[in-house]
Amino acid sequence: MKDYIISGIQQMGIGVKNVEEVWKWYIDQFGMDCRIFEDEAVAELMLPYTGGEKRSRHAVLAMNLQSGGGFEIWQYKGREPISIKENIMIGDLGIIACKIKAKNIQESLELYQKNGITVPAASGVDPSGKMTFFMKDPYGNIFQLVEANDWFRNEKKGTGGAYGAIIGVSDIDKARAVYSDILGYDKVVYDTTSIFSDLADLPGGNKECRRVLLERSKSFTGAFSKVLGQSVIELITTPSKPGKKIFEGRFWGDPGFIHLCFDMHGMDDLKNFSESKGFPFTVDSRKSHEGNSFDMGEAAGHFSYIEDPDGTLIEFVETHKVPILKKLGWYLDLRKRNPNNPLPDWIVKTLRFSRVKKLNQ
Repeated sequence: MKDYIISGIQQMGIGVKNVEEVWKWYIDQFGMDCRIFEDEAVAELMLPYTGGEKRSRHAVLAMNLQSGGGFEIWQYKGREPISIKENIMIGDLGIIACKIKAKNIQESLELYQKNGITVPAASGVDPSGKMTFFMKDPYGNIFQLVEANDWFRNEKKGTGGAYGAIIGVSDIDKARAVYSDILGYDKVVYDTTSIFSDLADLPGGNKECRRVLLERSKSFTGAFSKVLGQSVIELITTPSKPGKKIFEGRFWGDPGFIHLCFDMHGMDDLKNFSESKGFPFTVDSRKSHEGNSFDMGEAAGHFSYIEDPDGTLIEFVETHKVPILKKLGWYLDLRKRNPNNPLPDWIVKTLRFSRVKKLNQ
């Protein structure tokens, strides 16, 4: 029985070589200007994915308060990050693209063209008949713009935050044990095999593949569910010739999409259910801190990781403390409230006071 609550995609983890440079680009292009936390510390618990050594890092969690998941922008300190040597291709195993929610696809396309960003000459159509297009940031990360209609507030930006991901897997039916059974994306929007015109501009996008788009039959609930919004997961595979593992021979935190993170409540129940499905926690902050919250700089809570059948990392964060008005020392303790209920809108909207207009302030 599932006694845990998943409130939505909290963030897409993105490994980078320069936090401030990359964050500025994401502020300019995706409106990710609300700093939830920024922290320089040692990643002590990720030893299975950092070569067995504790590694210093600089991390920022930034959001677009219109709606959607944030970005955790993550940079090694004292170690030169290793970039992938070959282009990420359709059929590779791991997070291929981050979906970004847009108010109007055509307007977003025209804006990025005006800003000099390389995008297609026209928007495409996905297998469900919806308009979409792909773009790359200057660092090689692929984003898919997807039109959405659930918005938390209007800040006159064309996009929101993370709306999901395209994840390459070797066997879609096996992968659904994680994405449908554990994460709750149990409704199939489409399941089709073909050569797809909307993938044509991506490396490997001209070969036949199977695509399955999943959404949840039940809406997200929980403290931050309104601002995180709804989301989808798209699984993609090329059964005749599976590609490379995107992070083969590299560490978590190296450049690229390093994990997909979900905000949740009920870590113990999640652990038990995940283990029953054959996906035990590979990292568990609770073990290391004897039940106390793990300090994440300006926030605190518990976090854990599982791997999907191909080794893609899924993170879970149970937030205990989050900054609301840092200048006044106001931090919200989420342990003192009903975990099913969303926070009042006015409380979440106070996060706008942590908006960054200029970095290094």
